[in-house]
Parts: sequence; structure tokens; C-alpha cells
Amino acid sequence: MRRASGVLRVLGGLTQRCSTSSTPSSSRFPAMNSRRKRNSVRKTATIEDIVEPRKVKHVTQTAAGMGEWIGSLDNTNIHMSLDEFMRRPMVRQLAKENGINDKLFMRSFKSFREYCTPEDLNSVDPGLLILLSDISKGTKDCEMLYPFFLDHAKQVFPHLEAMDDLRIISDLTRPHNWYPEARSVTRKIFFHAGPTNSGKTYHALKRFGEAKSAVFCGPLKLLAAEVFHRTNELGIPCDLVTGEERRFAKDNHHPSQHLSSTVEMLSTQMRVEVAVIDEIQMLRDEQRGWAWTRALLGAAADEIHLCGEPAAIDIVKKLLEPIGETVEVRYYERKSPLAIADKAIESYSNIEPGDCIVCFSKRSIFFNSKKLEENGIKPAVIYGDLPPGTKLAQAAKFNDPDDECNVLVATDAIGMGLNLNIRRVIFNSCTRQTELLPTYAALQIAGRAGRFGTAYANGVATTMRKEDLGTLKAILSEKIEPIANVGIAPTYDQIETFSFHLPQASFVRLLDLFVSVCSVSDHFFICTVYDMRELAVLIDQIPLPLKVRYTFCTSPLNTEDKRTSAVFVKMARRFSTGQALTYEWLIDMLEWPPKPATTLNELSLLEQNYEILDQYMWLSMRFPDMLPDEPRVREASKHLDSMIQEGVESFMSLLSVGATESKAAGSSKSSEGKRENPSKSEREKPNKRSSILEALLKRADISEDDLEQLREELNKNKK
Repeated sequence: MRRASGVLRVLGGLTQRCSTSSTPSSSRFPAMNSRRKRNSVRKTATIEDIVEPRKVKHVTQTAAGMGEWIGSLDNTNIHMSLDEFMRRPMVRQLAKENGINDKLFMRSFKSFREYCTPEDLNSVDPGLLILLSDISKGTKDCEMLYPFFLDHAKQVFPHLEAMDDLRIISDLTRPHNWYPEARSVTRKIFFHAGPTNSGKTYHALKRFGEAKSAVFCGPLKLLAAEVFHRTNELGIPCDLVTGEERRFAKDNHHPSQHLSSTVEMLSTQMRVEVAVIDEIQMLRDEQRGWAWTRALLGAAADEIHLCGEPAAIDIVKKLLEPIGETVEVRYYERKSPLAIADKAIESYSNIEPGDCIVCFSKRSIFFNSKKLEENGIKPAVIYGDLPPGTKLAQAAKFNDPDDECNVLVATDAIGMGLNLNIRRVIFNSCTRQTELLPTYAALQIAGRAGRFGTAYANGVATTMRKEDLGTLKAILSEKIEPIANVGIAPTYDQIETFSFHLPQASFVRLLDLFVSVCSVSDHFFICTVYDMRELAVLIDQIPLPLKVRYTFCTSPLNTEDKRTSAVFVKMARRFSTGQALTYEWLIDMLEWPPKPATTLNELSLLEQNYEILDQYMWLSMRFPDMLPDEPRVREASKHLDSMIQEGVESFMSLLSVGATESKAAGSSKSSEGKRENPSKSEREKPNKRSSILEALLKRADISEDDLEQLREELNKNKK
């Protein structure tokens, strides 16, 4: 019974969804691939777990007459003296005062003993040999070895020499001091706080348009582009800056006084009258939170307008308190009601125009799309891997009352940045990556239902399965906890100074060491470094200058995809040879021209190609001389965007055809079954092990890790 408990636990978590609990907890859903858990493991690593010992070379020239000085000294005498040295409490105390804890002490001592006992004693430092001889004769105390030991330990572990400097360099407790331009301004901070569809961003953008000079910092390229277009349409010249693109209202010789950008691209050297920072609650984000923290502390503007959840108010006040800045909070109420349905959808036949099924994986997206097609419903589709143009096209189809695509299937990418006329948000699941949805995320998604001033002003949130509805209600009824700490990331200057003290360390090792010794206050946590490290491992053996390596490793690339990771490595390798990354070289790797997508795998290939082109454009903004063909690559990406859009459309058609074929096959199989007329005993003895796995495989939201765990535990039970 005990061996089966793991299977029951996973099955229970997947089917019950904690519907009887009033207090949702992510601990009920084991996060096997949770980034947060991976990060916490890395954070617990200490410097002695990371540093690699260096080999200390013996002397090459023998001192004359050493035999007379050391007499009968041999390795046996030396071992006895060293063992006594190692056991002395005073030695351990002195070591700790010099930053050598017990673990480093034993590693250093092992190396020191090996150095002192080679086959040829004449290769040991003469002064050390003479002292060892005197100790073995009883004329000197073994504690006198300590200066030699300390010198050896610093050669084995060079960081010991610069430990104090390293701790000063990696002190992240006072990030306010990193932005002298912002500290020279007497800033007024306004916090526009409210839920989705409350008009908070509208009021901040109104001030943005009124100002003589202003910058908008958004969470997504799509939102930054929307502000760019709308501002120019109002007759206010506005430029656009994202990680992959620069666009000017006039031209690059005449920059505008207004700028719309993604939050990462904010220049802390740029002085403006107004800065708008949207979705300020993203301070809490594990990967990108550093960008909002940097914008909050570093924007050099007379007025800072923050838009976001009330949960961020307290932490914003705490972050600004050390620099004497106060926050004026302006509260907003939702303009249209949002209700939680009393019933789940349960059947695809109950889907209505204006519905949006929210999924948390691409597999779930296409699973639900297929089910809708089987019920005669043609959906629009939006998920994270789609290019911006395709997302906008799909959103436009859904919003168009005359288009047949009046139902949307999307990931939680709809939570920010797209204007969608949604009547009901339908949660396909209440878990994301096997973890229960946090309340703030569920509210952000549910809040997309209902849009003021449209036919669907009154929003409704519900679930696909009735067993999930209780869980959703419990999640949404929870109070959002105030944000306790925010993301922060080291600057390049800090990493560069760190490397100066550790010239032999690889970039991967530098990042590990930095995280190990850095200090942050209770208000902060470190992000970015872990994503950087994943990229750094890929190009660790490629010779690149530190600045170039750092820039490559800060690029927004999905390292989980092997193909895009392989191209990233090829880019870095070619860069290291001094050869330009030309359009022809890049296109040759992508097997250009691309073929129209007729299967899901082919569509995925087009999406990968688009991400590779996007990566090229991102790098070209930073290394225009080495990646000189950005205009041609941008044209190729637009072409690919159009092909992906066509692929999504054609794939929906394929799903419809596939559904018809599936029904026909099912009917055929049914008739075959009747002809075969299996016996009653055969019907009553199914393979339980296979049927459980097959049933789970049909579930759209189960992860591969959950399936693997089930397989392992079922195999154990079988044995």
C-alpha cells in the first residue's frame, strides 16, 4: 500500500484539484520543474562548494646543501608533524579568521600535505623543509607552519586573497546608489492602483501625452508598440524601442521627446518630465523583476507614474523610503462587474461567442482547439511562441463580430498587452506547471473577462471541468498578499570588477561565485543570473571577451529548445572568430526558404526559425558591426510571421479534417469490434496499467514529468 501512495497522490492532485479546500496551497502540487525550486537550490550553494582548487607547483631548482639542513627528514616525519598541525584548535581558529572554514580547511590541508610530501623532497620550498625538520626534531612547534599553510591555501583558492573585496563588489543591499542621475532629481511618485479594466493605465498615459518629454515602460513588445502607434495617431511624435527594434516617428537624426519601450530598455541616463511604468507588480517576477526594480529606482524623471496591483504599494514605499521619496496612491475601481459562474462549462457544446479558454501549455491549446472543431466551432488561437503579428491577427479575428472565429483559445499570455473582447474566461485547469495558480495570476487572467464600452462589458470567470470550479472560487477569494521582496540583478560593472580579482575563473564560475558571496537585503532576491548561467554553460568553451559573453548571456533565448540553443552556440562561435554574422550565413542554417506548415511539427519549426531571427535582431542592436544585416533579417522575420499566421489558420482546418477522420476511424473500429465479438472475460480484464496511462495521456494538462513518475511507481508496484 505504501508503494502505491505516490501514484494515488499524483492522481488525486490531478483529478480532485483540491475542490474541497478553502485554502489553496501550491504545496499540494509538487513543482517538479519549478524554476523557483531550482533557483533555491542554487542559492544554497556556498563558495566552498563552488571554487575549484588550483595545483601549486613545486620549486624547480634545488637549494645547495639541503641535505645537511634537513638531516634524516622523510615523509613519515612530515606526515606526523602535519597531522599534529591539523588537530590544533589554534590553527583552525586562525584559518577561520582568514576566511577558511572547516570545509575549505580540509581541502587546503589535503593539498598542503601533498605538496609537502612529494617523492623528491628537494622540490619543496627550502624554508618549509627546514621548519618541518626542526618540528620533527622537537625544536619548533608545529603551529609555526601556519604562515606556509595560509600562503599555500591562497594559492590553491585565489578568492581567499580578495575575499573582502569580493564581498564589497557583490554588495547588492543598496541599489539606490547605482543611479546617480535619478538621485539628482526630486521625483514625485504617483501609484495608480487597481484591478484590470479599471482605467489606471489610461490615466497614467493621459499624463504621458501631456508632458513635454516622457517615456513609457511596458511589459511586452505588443503593448509598447500599441502605445507607440496610439501616441503618433494623436499627433504626438513618439519613438519605439524594444530589445529587437528601433522605430522613429521621423528618423534617427530627429529623436522624439516621447518614447515607448519595453521596461528592460529604459535608459537610466535619460532625463524626462514623466515616466510611466506599467504592471509595477512585476517587481515580484522571478526572471524579469529586476527590470521593474531598476526602472523604479533608476528612472530620471520629475514624475514617476506607476500602474499596477495594490499588492505592490507597500514594497514600493519601502524601496523608496531610504532615498526620502514618498508615494501618492490613486485608487481605481473596476469599470464593469466580474462574476464567478455557479456552473462549469463541462461540455464543448456549451461554448458561446465571446468565450476564451485559457490553457497553460501549447499541447492544451491544440487539444481544446481540436475539441472545438469537432463541435463545429472555429477558434482563434494565441500562445507565447507566436510572433507579434500573428498574435495581433488572431486577436483581430476574435474581436471582429463579423468573423467566424468568435471563440478564443489562449495561454495566459493574454493577461497583459492585448485588447480582447472576452465575455467569459474559462480556465482549462487551475494549475500551471503542476503548481496551483497563485491568486494574483488567477485574478489577472480572470480580469480579462468583460471590457468596458463593448457588448461584453460584464465579465464572467468559470472552469472547463466542474471539479475545478471550487478550486477557482477558493483561489479568487484569497486575499493577495502584499509583495514582500523584489527582483534585482548585478550590473556588468560588478561582474567585470569581480572577474578582475578572479582572472582564471570562467564566466559560469564567476556567476556561481557572485551568487555565493553576494549580499542582498530582505526586500530583494536575485534574478536573471540563473537564466544567464544557462546560456553561459552553452558557450563556456568559446573564447569571447567578457563584455561580449555577458551580452550574449543576457539575450532572451529559450534554452529549453535544443535547436535554438544550437544556433545560439554557432552564433557565439562565429563571433569569436571575428567573422560577421551575415544574412546568407544565418539563412543557410535555417534551410531557407521555409516551407508552409502542414503539420504541428512543421509549425513548431517555423516558430523556432522566427525565434532565431529574433535573436539575431536582438544581438544586432548591440553589435551592429558583427551582425550587419538586420534590415534583411527583419524582412525575413516579417515573411515568417505571415507564414506562421497562415500555418495557424491551416492547422485549424487540419484539425477539422482530422476530427472527421477520427470519427470515421472510431466508427470503423466499433464495427470491427462487433464482428470480433470478444468474450465477456476479455472485456472484464483490461490492462489497468495501460488504461491508466492512456487515460492520463489524453489529459491535456498533465506534464511529462508526472507521467514519468507514474510509470516508475506503477513499475515498482508491478514488481
